[in-house]
Amino acid sequence: MGNKVVALTEEQIEEYQACTYLSRKDILRAHRRFRELAPERIPAALSREDAATLTLPFAAFDTLAELKENPFRRRICEVFSGDMCTASLSFDQFLEMFSVFCNHCPRDIKAAYAFRIYDFDNDGYVSEDDLARAVKHLTRDLLTTEEHTTIVAKVLEESDVDCDGRISLSEFSHVILKSPDFLNNFHIRI
Repeated sequence: MGNKVVALTEEQIEEYQACTYLSRKDILRAHRRFRELAPERIPAALSREDAATLTLPFAAFDTLAELKENPFRRRICEVFSGDMCTASLSFDQFLEMFSVFCNHCPRDIKAAYAFRIYDFDNDGYVSEDDLARAVKHLTRDLLTTEEHTTIVAKVLEESDVDCDGRISLSEFSHVILKSPDFLNNFHIRI
């Protein structure tokens, strides 16, 4: 018979399947990956309470293969954790992150999360300052100040339909959903 520890109960897996875009296999793989980040802190059998309250700091996720090359990795963790200071994630938040980045997540939900990632100051708009920060993340400070300014101005010119100097969620979604590469690029496989 054996003494195998059950990581998640069937009921937990069914609940996660009902509220994410992940398969059973993806959920179990995500649990394994989460636990591997800090096995001394995360129990093998994860209760509902533990899944919502036990968190790992950003440093644990910074080396995660799926995120480590992404220039927005810290910002992604901040958005999904809701904690701009530590960017620490619980298993529930970790699972939500992978659900949004999976192939089955609808485009409009992906666009809303992409918007939140670009909205660095969390004011509900992507402003000139937010765009400048995004460009710096994407180009890793390899462009001149003039090149940065030109890119930000062009993005605002193309996206800011109501000419208020900032991009709303609807303006952002309108532009991003036209991009044929958006779905391919806004994806992380567990």
